[in-house]
Amino acid sequence: MYHSAKRRSSSRLMMFIIALIIFIFGLGLNLSVGASDIGIIDSLKYLFVWDGSKEQLIISTLRLPRTLIGVFVGASLAVAGALMQAMTRNPLASPQIFGVNAGASLFVVASLVILPASPYSSVIFAFAGAAAGGAIVYMIASSGGMTPVKLALSGMAVHLFLSSMTQAIIILNESGEDVLYWMTGAIDGSNWQDVITIAPFSVIGIGLALVFSGSVSVLGLGDETAKGLGQNMNGIRILISLIILILSGASVAVAGPIGFVGLLVPHIVRKLIGEHYQYVLPFSALFGAILLVYADVLARWIAFPYESPVGIVTAIIGTPFFLYLARKGRHLK
Repeated sequence: MYHSAKRRSSSRLMMFIIALIIFIFGLGLNLSVGASDIGIIDSLKYLFVWDGSKEQLIISTLRLPRTLIGVFVGASLAVAGALMQAMTRNPLASPQIFGVNAGASLFVVASLVILPASPYSSVIFAFAGAAAGGAIVYMIASSGGMTPVKLALSGMAVHLFLSSMTQAIIILNESGEDVLYWMTGAIDGSNWQDVITIAPFSVIGIGLALVFSGSVSVLGLGDETAKGLGQNMNGIRILISLIILILSGASVAVAGPIGFVGLLVPHIVRKLIGEHYQYVLPFSALFGAILLVYADVLARWIAFPYESPVGIVTAIIGTPFFLYLARKGRHLK
């Protein structure tokens, strides 16, 4: 048993090192791709050596904020998805499938029509919308017993309904193409204000998730076992729900409703390193950042030199995986 545990530990360490190398390369690649041709090595060099060149200004004012938004949003959505799947013990749970993204988007767009914009007003409305969307889906799906397929159908129905309401607000108020583009999930055009907006929520949310990772793991054992271990199940669920709202709401506020990151990444991580959330959560954060950073690179290559929303790429990647999970249904662990 000792040797088996040691092998698992070594395997996780090796996987972390490989993932970190892939992540760092992805950062350089993300910084280098654009209308201006800047090499990966030069892109990384400009982060540490100031020479005041035009290329460095492009990196520091345009590409670096965009890359950081990709890191924060990808990590936040992946951790939120892992927490949702643990809390509901449902493999199809994610911010998009659970209606969280659509609810947050509706409230953010409505706030832009009703109230003047401010750096944090969108985040506050995103939190409220995320809570409303998630609550509606949970009430519908849990009526008569929740199953993975029932959750998926309820979630997609609520998602389509709330998204339709959002589209109606945009059309009736002539909000313009920028909001429609944002609705597909986009991080191009991100600036340092967006980074300042999401960074504290992302760091606090992921930090709290890591602190309570042991309690999250206990949720997977079932209510009776968890209560026998002295866990306050209602308190844990409320805390996890708040963390999910923080991570999902802040992500939608700055990048729009980017889908499938929270569904796809936790499954990959659990397949690679096991079910213990002490490892699942930090690896989900890293893998989520990797996924969105590389997806953003692909989004720039799809119609180069024009930009495409990163949400299109995550949808292309995630939709087949979602259909696979839905087909598996209740047989998934």
